[in-house]
Amino acid sequence: MTWLHWVLFAIALILITLVMVQESKDDVKNTFSGEKSDLFKNKKQRGSELFMARLTTGVSIVFAVFAVLALVII
Repeated sequence: MTWLHWVLFAIALILITLVMVQESKDDVKNTFSGEKSDLFKNKKQRGSELFMARLTTGVSIVFAVFAVLALVII
């Protein structure tokens, strides 16, 4: 494995951690019961939720770039 694979592995672990730390936007019991959900209701993110969402988006873009680089270079 090259250094690029190790960097991609580290970014993947960071991305998984960020996704697991975020709070769910939908109630789990509504998912399995079939009740109408407010999943697509316009909810504004504020404070730490907004920061985590933007950080997750940024890390996912970096992950995608490194994944493409790993395919092209190696």
